Amino acid sequence: MERKTVKIKSIEHINYNVLKIETEKPPHYDFKSGQATDVAMYKEGWNDEKRPFTFTNLPMEDCLEFIIKVYPSHDGVTEQLNKLKVDDELTIGDVYGAIAYKGKGVFLAGGAGITPFISIFRALELENKMVGNSLIFGNKTEKDIFFKDELESLLGRNYVNILSEEKIKEYPYGRIDKKILQDTVSDFSQHFYVCGPPKMTESVVSHLQELGVSKQKIITEDFN
Repeated sequence: MERKTVKIKSIEHINYNVLKIETEKPPHYDFKSGQATDVAMYKEGWNDEKRPFTFTNLPMEDCLEFIIKVYPSHDGVTEQLNKLKVDDELTIGDVYGAIAYKGKGVFLAGGAGITPFISIFRALELENKMVGNSLIFGNKTEKDIFFKDELESLLGRNYVNILSEEKIKEYPYGRIDKKILQDTVSDFSQHFYVCGPPKMTESVVSHLQELGVSKQKIITEDFN
């Protein structure tokens, strides 16, 4: 498919290092919750610097929404994205892969790996199917958590934040490891959705298999 150019309709910081970018939606451009596309800036010197980003809005909406972690100290794509303004343009490619919902289960996210789950959760809520799903969201510090209010509204008590580099009384400390899974999950026969940096995904999948979860029940996506 030929790459399409879309204009930015709105852009805002939802966290100290997280941008929400809303763009136009090209005609007949369809996606499913959990899917992604390669995004590039329509800007000299950056047209070929494509990066994968997940759609976080609902498929039937007349816009596209992306939640993007930016790193101002890095001289790269996300640092440039941080400089974008309304009416600047992006290019997008084909829709592809990512995580598909297969039934009730536990969602395990590391950092920006939460983004495929946002659209899935919103779609489930629209269909009154959120009950029975839960989320464990791993971040380095409390300020790295984003979408907390919406996630609490969607999941209630079935939502756990865990911090790996900051000790705060209300949050478990560490990573999503075997102990956290044993302490948090009571049923290991359900589906497990895992998305995060490759090392995190590999580690969590290994722990799940040690706890008796079959490969068929583990749905993964690496998210750099």
